[in-house]
Amino acid sequence: MKMNRRKFVSSAVKTGVATGVASFGFPSIVPASVFGKNAPSNRLNIGAIGTGRISRDHDMAETLKYDHARIIAVCDLDKKRLGDAVTYVNGYYSKKNATDYKGVTAYEDYKELLANKDIDGVLISTPDHQHSIIGIHAAEAGKDIYLQKPTSLTIEDGRALSNTVHRTGRILQIGSQQRSSTQFRYACELVRNGRIGELKKVIIGLPVDPGGDPEPEMPIPKTLNYDAWLGMTPYVYYTEKRVHPQNDYSRPGWLRCEQFGAGMITGWGSHHIDIAHWGMDMEYSGPVEIWGSAEFPKSGLWDVHGSFKTYARYANGVEMEISDSNPNGVRFEGTKGWIFVTRGNYAATASDPVSKTPTKALTASDPGIITSKIGPDEINLYVSEEHHGDWLNSMKTRKPPIAPVEVGHRSCTACLLHHAAMKLKRKLYWNPIKERFVNDDEANAMLSRPKRYPYIF
Repeated sequence: MKMNRRKFVSSAVKTGVATGVASFGFPSIVPASVFGKNAPSNRLNIGAIGTGRISRDHDMAETLKYDHARIIAVCDLDKKRLGDAVTYVNGYYSKKNATDYKGVTAYEDYKELLANKDIDGVLISTPDHQHSIIGIHAAEAGKDIYLQKPTSLTIEDGRALSNTVHRTGRILQIGSQQRSSTQFRYACELVRNGRIGELKKVIIGLPVDPGGDPEPEMPIPKTLNYDAWLGMTPYVYYTEKRVHPQNDYSRPGWLRCEQFGAGMITGWGSHHIDIAHWGMDMEYSGPVEIWGSAEFPKSGLWDVHGSFKTYARYANGVEMEISDSNPNGVRFEGTKGWIFVTRGNYAATASDPVSKTPTKALTASDPGIITSKIGPDEINLYVSEEHHGDWLNSMKTRKPPIAPVEVGHRSCTACLLHHAAMKLKRKLYWNPIKERFVNDDEANAMLSRPKRYPYIF
């Protein structure tokens, strides 16, 4: 049954979920005095696309802390989560400013949010398979972008995203927030300045996800636009563990489905390979040889890789090893020693799969390596105190952020190359300039996936 416009708007306002249509009918006027020196004319207006676990615990949560930015819009394909996001953001500003703030507009369609010309930038915190398409549409709409990693589901989609961002001149920060942690930057500076001699090998440790049981088909929740949630990927029946929990914001099941991502090789691999590339001075390149193996579930809903060990060799001769059997972090090995860097006890979200055992964030073969100072005439890498704040600053200055789109694309590409080696179980040869496998049609067929209409670029 269709609801007429008057009833629709009334219902939306009563529930606190004012959709894009409703908000145009009932704009919320907020006095400039509420934000003081950060008046509307000086403020960056932000829209949040995808308001689940990573957004609530990390992306919206961190952005809300900055007075020179304001989240004015939220978007989600799940109406329940959308309503929660409105309450979350309005509640934050109401408490902070001691006022009954109701200035957030809610959208069920991200394209309607992107059409709002008051919005300067967007947080994209959706499942992996939506990253590149929403990022491309956001850039084309003139929005600056904070994009959760990995950049894309496929290498070709990542290339399309990077090209679009550069063509439109937008600022895009990849959510590789380890770059904004002191120990990771300092470790890379030590490596780049020769404190461990000539770099020979990088060893990376990642967690893995276990498989699961088959899951029955379930009725699609009335609050969820499931077809749009599947997006460009093939239609498959709904079951809750394929998507996200309906009653909480714990870790979602889509992370373990290859239809929507590659598993931990991109989930955590995007972070650690990015740091490896930073220390290797290979941020705009990639490996030339990749090989290895992995275990995959033989049945059940969750089908991403399990235990694995893969290798890569770069044109400069440095070899990379990645495995779940290695300690979680990045170990740089050189001719004069080694450095190991990890997050320590930091977790982006409460349900991150991180070790609960206290771990030193930075260690080395010789304590003197860590205590050495980087001189002003040596290589000093970009300093960022906080990742979302760095993005907001770049929006104002128009200077590249610490994790720009091409860097994110290259680290994601390396992850997907390791995934291809897991699948094909043989050595692969990669041309990082042409971004193609060398004389390998089977491997090159993995650079893209068919897209389901109408969810296309």
